[in-house]
Amino acid sequence: MITKTEAIVLRTVDFSESSLIATLFTWSHGKVAVIAKGAKRPKSKLAAFLVPGQMVEVVYRYKTTRDVQTLSDISYTRKLDLLRTDVEKMALTVTTLELVSQLIHSSETNEPLFHFLSKLLPWLNDRDYVSRIMFPYIQIRLAQLLGVGLQYQNQGTENVHGYINIESGTLSSEAEGSNSLRLTPLQFAFVRESLHSMKSSIFEMNLDKNELTGLIENLDRYFRYHIEGIGPRKSDAIFDQILRD
Repeated sequence: MITKTEAIVLRTVDFSESSLIATLFTWSHGKVAVIAKGAKRPKSKLAAFLVPGQMVEVVYRYKTTRDVQTLSDISYTRKLDLLRTDVEKMALTVTTLELVSQLIHSSETNEPLFHFLSKLLPWLNDRDYVSRIMFPYIQIRLAQLLGVGLQYQNQGTENVHGYINIESGTLSSEAEGSNSLRLTPLQFAFVRESLHSMKSSIFEMNLDKNELTGLIENLDRYFRYHIEGIGPRKSDAIFDQILRD
């Protein structure tokens, strides 16, 4: 079946001397691997499009019996140049998309997630700067879109500290069971506000490096408990080195 659909490039790997295999998150078929034959040849236009974070329209021959589909055409729906040239934005984008790729299964559509990424990527591209503190916010949003979002248990006061309760999926002032992760006051405030706000002022919270790293690790532990197949991200080393703030 010939398919024409919007897609977001998640990652690419070399396949041969002349070809690439790209993992795409498509509107029509969810996560799909495609082979771009001849993409590495000097006169090929394909490689320019197959960059993580680019929003494209693709044409491929889709067969359910194949793990890798054949890409026949590609064009931009939104060209996001800064996601390929600005190293900070590139680092945040690649790390986000590696997590997305781990979270979703092949050929499983998720329209709300696709819509979220279609808004997030241009927003990252157009911002004056990006910061490492944006990543836990993205983690929290992805959990919601995958149906495992944290639920805030409000005890009627503005708590200054609290816990991520992994088993129950709650954020509260009290630990619930042995799989509860204690948060610092700033970590707790950040997660609480992220659950209820989309204002960029969240990113002005002054979490120090250890607090931010710890929060990202706690949210990764939460993902690993609720979704199979989540492992260490290869892009984290680059992410940590470039986005030091």
